[in-house]
Amino acid sequence: MVYATVTGGPVISAWAAVSPLGLHGADFSTGLRSGRRAAGPLDPEEWSVPFQEACLVPDFHIKQILGRKGTRSMDRATGLAVTALGRLLTDGDATGERLPGVGEDTGVALGTSTGSAQSIMDFTRDSLVSERPFFVDPARFPNTVMNCAAGQSAIWHGLKGPNTTVAGGRATGLLTLQYALRLQRAGRAGTVLCGAVEEFSSARAWLEWHARADGDTAAVLGEGAAVWLLEPEESAREHGRGGLVDVAGVEFGFAADPERARTVLAEVVRRLLDRTGTEAGRLWAVADSQAPGAEGEAERAALAEVLGGHEPLRVAAADSIGDTYAASAAFQIAAVLALAERREAAPGSPALVTSVDRDGVVGAALLRTRPHATTQP
Repeated sequence: MVYATVTGGPVISAWAAVSPLGLHGADFSTGLRSGRRAAGPLDPEEWSVPFQEACLVPDFHIKQILGRKGTRSMDRATGLAVTALGRLLTDGDATGERLPGVGEDTGVALGTSTGSAQSIMDFTRDSLVSERPFFVDPARFPNTVMNCAAGQSAIWHGLKGPNTTVAGGRATGLLTLQYALRLQRAGRAGTVLCGAVEEFSSARAWLEWHARADGDTAAVLGEGAAVWLLEPEESAREHGRGGLVDVAGVEFGFAADPERARTVLAEVVRRLLDRTGTEAGRLWAVADSQAPGAEGEAERAALAEVLGGHEPLRVAAADSIGDTYAASAAFQIAAVLALAERREAAPGSPALVTSVDRDGVVGAALLRTRPHATTQP
């Protein structure tokens, strides 16, 4: 096996998003800038869910977007991931030409929650209610496996590098970024496509309903996929990409209960700032997870504690696209990239991305804007 040699620092040089704001990264960027809220009412005849509204990706029909070949049994989560990576790889080029420097040895690190909860439940139900347990559609079995979206994305786009699925609740996007950095440091891959995906479905809606404390329905569920290109600085420069942000560092902690989350997140952020030599008062932007309930309250309290009187720009993706759970941190990163692309901060400006999950995972990443920006799909 031939391993890639990583000689430069990690930079994120391109990104794409399929979100409730639209099928392109430009839709996501414009929607955030305008403050548009993508939530809409759900048709009760189509959706048997305990919520009245949701943030759905508009006009997302897998066969219309990806074609009929190879999509007969493709579920929504996989379709979202394949579409988002396709947008990233072609850089919005109408000719469909792939981004230079992204070859078949490119790695994929994709985050998810459980894969597609709807596919898992549907397949299990079919095995119970069919005349015979084995009277199920075998073509749909791969959808029940957690790494389906990552594997199908690699097959669809001809990517033969390391292929990894990461599941870590609300912090999944940050965990995926960390894993991609480890692949680079180990020399396993020089270029990695990473991000996360989450679908809206009846199964997910009911699982979320039962998981929320006291039946809290304040947070509107959303869906989508956000992905980005992580590569060494030399690779980006060689292929004409100035890069959007440097990845300065990622830190994690664990809080056994929501009451500890505030203290743990404050410690994680302080450790990250110290390790990267960044003063809290110099932060240009903060993208918090806007988690519902006690976790969100703990996150806001921790940030207020660390920042003191400093008030950086608040990047609030969930206000527009809803609670995308496993994809939430990935969309937070994408929101920072959208701002960096528009050059809304001076080069070297640090941005903080934080996340608190109800299962206890607490994380933070520090990104620094680079001198040059690129145009996104």
